[in-house]
Amino acid sequence: MEFVRAVLFVNGELRNPVMVKQMLQPSDYLVGVDGGLRHLKSMGLQPHLVIGDLDSISADEVLELERACVPIRRYPVDKDETDLELAVLAVLKDGYRSIRLVAALGGRQDQTLGNLFLLTRSDLAGCDVRLEDGVEEAMIIRTRETIFGREGDIVSLLPLEGDVTGIVTRGLRYPLHGETLYFERTRGISNVMLEDQAVVELASGVLLAIHTRRNELH
Repeated sequence: MEFVRAVLFVNGELRNPVMVKQMLQPSDYLVGVDGGLRHLKSMGLQPHLVIGDLDSISADEVLELERACVPIRRYPVDKDETDLELAVLAVLKDGYRSIRLVAALGGRQDQTLGNLFLLTRSDLAGCDVRLEDGVEEAMIIRTRETIFGREGDIVSLLPLEGDVTGIVTRGLRYPLHGETLYFERTRGISNVMLEDQAVVELASGVLLAIHTRRNELH
Protein backbone atom coordinates (compact mmCIF):
# COMPACT_ATOMS: atom_id res chain seq x y z
CA MET A 1 0.00 0.00 0.00
CA GLU A 2 1.19 3.52 -0.79
CA PHE A 3 0.90 5.73 2.27
CA VAL A 4 -0.40 9.28 1.77
CA ARG A 5 -0.46 10.92 5.20
CA ALA A 6 1.74 10.52 8.27
CA VAL A 7 -0.09 10.39 11.60
CA LEU A 8 2.19 10.78 14.61
CA PHE A 9 0.85 9.68 18.00
CA VAL A 10 2.42 11.65 20.84
CA ASN A 11 2.41 10.96 24.59
CA GLY A 12 0.00 13.79 25.44
CA GLU A 13 -3.72 13.94 26.16
CA LEU A 14 -6.09 12.25 23.72
CA ARG A 15 -9.40 13.78 24.68
CA ASN A 16 -11.59 11.92 22.19
CA PRO A 17 -9.94 8.75 20.86
CA VAL A 18 -13.15 7.64 19.14
CA MET A 19 -13.20 10.80 17.02
CA VAL A 20 -9.51 10.42 16.18
CA LYS A 21 -9.93 6.80 15.12
CA GLN A 22 -12.81 7.84 12.84
CA MET A 23 -10.51 10.40 11.21
CA LEU A 24 -7.89 7.81 10.33
CA GLN A 25 -7.64 6.55 6.77
CA PRO A 26 -6.39 3.19 5.43
CA SER A 27 -3.53 5.01 3.66
CA ASP A 28 -2.21 6.63 6.86
CA TYR A 29 1.36 5.92 7.95
CA LEU A 30 1.08 5.46 11.73
CA VAL A 31 4.02 6.52 13.91
CA GLY A 32 4.27 5.93 17.64
CA VAL A 33 6.34 8.74 19.13
CA ASP A 34 7.78 7.08 22.25
CA GLY A 35 4.98 6.90 24.86
CA GLY A 36 2.44 7.83 22.18
CA LEU A 37 2.49 4.14 21.40
CA ARG A 38 -0.06 3.71 24.22
CA HIS A 39 -2.71 5.56 22.21
CA LEU A 40 -2.22 3.29 19.22
CA LYS A 41 -2.40 0.22 21.44
CA SER A 42 -5.60 1.47 23.10
CA MET A 43 -7.18 1.71 19.63
CA GLY A 44 -5.96 -1.75 18.65
CA LEU A 45 -3.67 -0.31 15.96
CA GLN A 46 -0.19 -1.45 14.97
CA PRO A 47 2.32 1.33 14.22
CA HIS A 48 4.37 1.31 11.04
CA LEU A 49 7.23 2.98 12.93
CA VAL A 50 8.17 3.77 16.54
CA ILE A 51 10.63 6.58 17.16
CA GLY A 52 12.16 8.30 20.19
CA ASP A 53 14.42 7.63 23.16
CA LEU A 54 11.89 5.03 24.37
CA ASP A 55 12.05 6.19 27.99
CA SER A 56 8.25 5.89 28.19
CA ILE A 57 8.03 2.38 26.73
CA SER A 58 8.69 -0.80 28.69
CA ALA A 59 11.22 -3.45 27.68
CA ASP A 60 8.33 -5.86 27.11
CA GLU A 61 6.69 -3.42 24.71
CA VAL A 62 9.95 -3.03 22.80
CA LEU A 63 10.23 -6.82 22.55
CA GLU A 64 6.64 -7.04 21.34
CA LEU A 65 7.39 -4.48 18.61
CA GLU A 66 10.51 -6.35 17.53
CA ARG A 67 8.57 -9.62 17.31
CA ALA A 68 6.00 -7.88 15.12
CA CYS A 69 8.84 -6.56 12.89
CA VAL A 70 7.88 -2.95 13.57
CA PRO A 71 10.82 -0.66 12.70
CA ILE A 72 12.23 1.21 15.71
CA ARG A 73 14.42 4.31 15.50
CA ARG A 74 15.97 4.77 18.92
CA TYR A 75 17.73 7.95 20.03
CA PRO A 76 19.70 8.86 23.17
CA VAL A 77 17.83 10.38 26.10
CA ASP A 78 20.32 13.29 26.08
CA LYS A 79 19.62 15.14 22.83
CA ASP A 80 18.75 18.61 21.55
CA GLU A 81 15.42 17.71 19.90
CA THR A 82 12.27 16.31 21.43
CA ASP A 83 11.04 12.92 20.28
CA LEU A 84 8.26 14.65 18.36
CA GLU A 85 10.64 16.94 16.49
CA LEU A 86 12.73 13.94 15.50
CA ALA A 87 9.60 12.16 14.28
CA VAL A 88 8.49 15.18 12.24
CA LEU A 89 11.93 15.41 10.65
CA ALA A 90 11.79 11.67 9.85
CA VAL A 91 8.45 11.79 8.02
CA LEU A 92 9.48 14.97 6.20
CA LYS A 93 12.60 13.18 4.99
CA ASP A 94 10.41 10.29 3.85
CA GLY A 95 8.44 12.72 1.68
CA TYR A 96 5.22 13.21 3.64
CA ARG A 97 3.58 16.61 3.22
CA SER A 98 0.30 15.83 4.98
CA ILE A 99 1.00 15.25 8.68
CA ARG A 100 -1.18 14.92 11.77
CA LEU A 101 0.22 15.16 15.29
CA VAL A 102 -2.19 13.33 17.57
CA ALA A 103 -2.25 13.91 21.35
CA ALA A 104 0.37 16.67 21.19
CA LEU A 105 -1.76 19.03 23.29
CA GLY A 106 -2.39 18.99 27.04
CA GLY A 107 -0.20 17.80 29.85
CA ARG A 108 2.93 19.85 30.52
CA GLN A 109 2.58 23.42 29.29
CA ASP A 110 6.20 23.63 28.11
CA GLN A 111 5.74 20.59 25.88
CA THR A 112 2.39 21.84 24.57
CA LEU A 113 3.86 25.23 23.66
CA GLY A 114 6.91 23.58 22.15
CA ASN A 115 4.69 21.36 20.01
CA LEU A 116 2.67 24.36 18.82
CA PHE A 117 5.79 26.38 17.99
CA LEU A 118 7.17 23.36 16.16
CA LEU A 119 4.54 24.01 13.49
CA THR A 120 6.32 27.25 12.54
CA ARG A 121 9.42 25.44 11.22
CA SER A 122 10.30 26.84 7.82
CA ASP A 123 10.60 23.35 6.32
CA LEU A 124 6.91 22.76 7.16
CA ALA A 125 5.80 25.68 4.97
CA GLY A 126 3.69 24.25 2.19
CA CYS A 127 2.80 21.17 4.25
CA ASP A 128 -0.60 20.41 5.73
CA VAL A 129 0.34 19.88 9.38
CA ARG A 130 -2.21 19.89 12.20
CA LEU A 131 -2.23 19.00 15.89
CA GLU A 132 -5.27 16.90 16.84
CA ASP A 133 -6.75 15.48 20.05
CA GLY A 134 -10.29 14.68 18.91
CA VAL A 135 -11.74 17.88 20.38
CA GLU A 136 -9.33 20.55 19.17
CA GLU A 137 -7.12 20.90 16.15
CA ALA A 138 -4.40 23.49 15.75
CA MET A 139 -2.72 24.62 12.54
CA ILE A 140 -0.47 27.35 11.18
CA ILE A 141 -1.81 29.67 8.48
CA ARG A 142 0.76 31.45 6.31
CA THR A 143 -1.39 32.38 3.29
CA ARG A 144 -4.75 30.59 3.16
CA GLU A 145 -6.42 27.71 4.98
CA THR A 146 -9.83 26.05 5.12
CA ILE A 147 -11.13 24.86 8.48
CA PHE A 148 -13.66 22.01 8.34
CA GLY A 149 -16.12 21.61 11.19
CA ARG A 150 -19.71 22.34 12.09
CA GLU A 151 -21.88 25.36 12.73
CA GLY A 152 -21.21 26.57 16.26
CA ASP A 153 -17.61 25.36 16.46
CA ILE A 154 -15.12 27.82 17.93
CA VAL A 155 -12.22 29.20 15.92
CA SER A 156 -9.48 31.32 17.48
CA LEU A 157 -6.84 33.12 15.41
CA LEU A 158 -3.66 34.04 17.28
CA PRO A 159 -0.79 35.99 15.70
CA LEU A 160 2.67 34.47 16.00
CA GLU A 161 5.98 36.16 15.26
CA GLY A 162 4.38 39.63 15.37
CA ASP A 163 1.33 41.30 13.84
CA VAL A 164 -0.60 39.61 11.02
CA THR A 165 -2.00 41.85 8.28
CA GLY A 166 -4.58 41.66 5.51
CA ILE A 167 -6.72 38.98 7.17
CA VAL A 168 -9.91 38.04 5.35
CA THR A 169 -12.29 35.44 6.79
CA ARG A 170 -15.40 33.76 5.44
CA GLY A 171 -17.86 31.57 7.32
CA LEU A 172 -17.23 33.12 10.75
CA ARG A 173 -19.65 35.14 12.89
CA TYR A 174 -17.20 38.00 13.33
CA PRO A 175 -15.63 38.51 9.90
CA LEU A 176 -12.36 40.23 9.13
CA HIS A 177 -12.08 42.28 5.94
CA GLY A 178 -8.40 42.78 5.23
CA GLU A 179 -7.69 43.70 8.85
CA THR A 180 -4.75 43.27 11.21
CA LEU A 181 -4.56 41.10 14.31
CA TYR A 182 -1.96 42.39 16.72
CA PHE A 183 0.45 40.09 18.53
CA GLU A 184 -0.22 41.52 21.98
CA ARG A 185 -4.04 41.69 21.70
CA THR A 186 -6.79 39.07 22.01
CA ARG A 187 -9.26 40.12 19.32
CA GLY A 188 -9.00 36.87 17.35
CA ILE A 189 -10.11 34.58 20.19
CA SER A 190 -13.47 32.73 20.24
CA ASN A 191 -14.95 33.35 16.83
CA VAL A 192 -17.78 31.02 15.77
CA MET A 193 -18.32 29.00 12.60
CA LEU A 194 -21.56 29.79 10.75
CA GLU A 195 -21.40 26.70 8.51
CA ASP A 196 -19.41 23.52 7.97
CA GLN A 197 -16.28 25.28 6.83
CA ALA A 198 -14.46 28.57 7.30
CA VAL A 199 -11.75 30.16 5.16
CA VAL A 200 -8.94 32.32 6.48
CA GLU A 201 -6.59 34.27 4.22
CA LEU A 202 -3.83 36.70 5.10
CA ALA A 203 -1.35 39.01 3.41
CA SER A 204 1.62 38.78 5.78
CA GLY A 205 2.59 37.15 9.04
CA VAL A 206 1.84 33.81 10.68
CA LEU A 207 -1.43 32.82 12.38
CA LEU A 208 -2.03 30.00 14.81
CA ALA A 209 -5.59 28.76 14.27
CA ILE A 210 -7.24 26.65 16.97
CA HIS A 211 -10.49 24.93 16.02
CA THR A 212 -12.59 23.60 18.90
CA ARG A 213 -15.39 21.19 18.08
CA ARG A 214 -18.19 22.35 20.34
CA ASN A 215 -20.13 19.05 20.08
CA GLU A 216 -17.10 17.17 21.43
CA LEU A 217 -16.64 19.33 24.53
CA HIS A 218 -17.62 17.59 27.77
